[in-house]
Amino acid sequence: MSDIADAAKRLLLGRPVSSERLGHTLLPKRIALPVFASDALSSVAYAPDEILLTLSLAGLSAALISPWVGLAVAFVLLVVVASYRQNVHAYPSGGGDYEVATENLGPRAGVSVASALLVDYVLTVAVSISSGAQYAATAIPALRGHEVPFAIGLVLLLTLMNLRGVKESGTFFAIPTYLFMLGVGLTAVVGFVRYVGGNLPLAESAELTIIPEAGFDQGLTGLAGAFLVLRAFASGCAALTGVEAISNGVPAFRKPKSRNAATTLAMLGGLSITFILSILFLARAIKVHYAEVPAEQLLRDGVPVGEEYVQHPVLSQLAESVFQGFPVAFFVLSAVTGLILVLAANTAFNGFPVLGSILARDGFLPRQLHTRGDRLAFSNGIISLAAGAIVLIWAFDAQVTRLIQLYIVGVFVSFTLSQLGMVKHWNRALRTEHDRAARQRMLRSRTINAIGLGLTGTVLVVVLITKFTRGAWIAILAMAVVFVTMQAIRRHYDAVHEELALGPDPAQARALPSRVHAIVLVSRLHKPTMRAISYARASRPSVLEAVTVSVDPEDVAALREQFEQLDLPVALKVLDSPFREITRPILGYVKSIRRESPRDLVVVYIPEYVVGHWWEHLLHNQSALRLKSRLLFTPGVVVASVPWQLESSVAQASPRPGERP
Repeated sequence: MSDIADAAKRLLLGRPVSSERLGHTLLPKRIALPVFASDALSSVAYAPDEILLTLSLAGLSAALISPWVGLAVAFVLLVVVASYRQNVHAYPSGGGDYEVATENLGPRAGVSVASALLVDYVLTVAVSISSGAQYAATAIPALRGHEVPFAIGLVLLLTLMNLRGVKESGTFFAIPTYLFMLGVGLTAVVGFVRYVGGNLPLAESAELTIIPEAGFDQGLTGLAGAFLVLRAFASGCAALTGVEAISNGVPAFRKPKSRNAATTLAMLGGLSITFILSILFLARAIKVHYAEVPAEQLLRDGVPVGEEYVQHPVLSQLAESVFQGFPVAFFVLSAVTGLILVLAANTAFNGFPVLGSILARDGFLPRQLHTRGDRLAFSNGIISLAAGAIVLIWAFDAQVTRLIQLYIVGVFVSFTLSQLGMVKHWNRALRTEHDRAARQRMLRSRTINAIGLGLTGTVLVVVLITKFTRGAWIAILAMAVVFVTMQAIRRHYDAVHEELALGPDPAQARALPSRVHAIVLVSRLHKPTMRAISYARASRPSVLEAVTVSVDPEDVAALREQFEQLDLPVALKVLDSPFREITRPILGYVKSIRRESPRDLVVVYIPEYVVGHWWEHLLHNQSALRLKSRLLFTPGVVVASVPWQLESSVAQASPRPGERP
């Protein structure tokens, strides 16, 4: 059975990779861009949708300001990218926002940032995969109504790819990401050419009208209108998610790491700004009408379009108009868009495990998250991320509009605290730096980070105000739960470390027990029992005795007779058990020895079978397992398992064909 499992693992994940080859997994810029930037790049496929969807609540006229909302989002993105270029130069170790906040604002601020990022990474996977599933359902009608199982299947596929290793998965994902960039870029260029030439067709939804919701009959006037614009801006800021992933992944870049990471950030910012502004401008030019509840809000000739109307995403409508007469380009762009939305989750699959490893190293998460798997990936972190994303996809029915309300809160918490930390970092550095050129660079960096702090802090307030009642409170609650959990884990590790420390007098830890009282548990005399007795005698204890429990008087009588016939140099002690229990009498006897001689060490030898098949575990060793689990909680007691290998286990241990013994 284990051979089959091992073969399946090797087939799915590949052969183990030695630690010496860790340097070969480092990424050049051409691979790092799709690995770390696919999330931010892919958000241009749904950020315009969310802007138009929000503005649609005020009717058709509100959509006219969508490019201006997009321009505000682009400005924030430009400032954040410039700010993070300072981060990767100052903190290239890969701790990212967590390290910046911890070092400059204190551990509690660092854990706050980490909790926000961990929640946001899980949401990144859920939103990206759900959006990809919706695009797939648009292209493949058979998937409609089955988005949830399809999305969960995609998460499992991504998990498998990332378990194979960062570089391998990055190479696999690079081609679709570059195809997406080419497709969107070509759509923008062709769209602008046709717009200038005056032959750009209108969108499929251009003939429809939008009913404004109650309170927005007059458009975007008044306080309600301003609030709606802020909501649209907050939703459009989803385009900024993923920017922080590069600062967390600097160690994965080839040398010079900081410079390569900063260059990749600049490329990411330029592409994202160009794409989102182009899509919003062209969407207004072709009169895309996009609504939250299309069946009720969209009218054709004054009549609601009804449930049978299928509302395609903004980018799909744009591509259909731009490439009218050439449907192949439309289908290719739709396919690569759906694929990049799925692969966007790969950014989180690279960021979450690395951050989890750093937090585990610092004692805020279980230690298991710090170790790499046999493919040099942080396997436990990858699996944890996948599990969290699957729960969210299932709970929110893979609906992007519902999930997006939880989104971007965490990332702007980390943005804001990170920029505050960087401002304090430059203030501290300027106190000790006297070189004029270096001070000029620091002052310039501090100015950039200060602007980033003001802008991201403002956006965070806007996001909290506009999204809190629409679901953002769930993300905030999740961050609080993660924060409290990480603090509790750290307190546990600290308490264990303090309890296990040698203390002021290390000699006490080396003090020997006054005597060793050895007990060999005997059910009947056979080879495993004889081996246990031999091992116990070899340790030369002060007292050695065999102990059995009297469940059946005839069996006990036969056992006594065997001891006498073999003339074993070990006394046999029989414990009475009127209720036919085994564990309780042995525990009581061991505790009585401890009470009589508290300074004695009691060693309990338990013969155990080593079996080769899973079903054999059900037939053997059950009493031994129960005894060990109880004895482990008894102070001053050592449990020694004495293995006896059955033939089935020997067969499992023999070398496989082609394997060196």
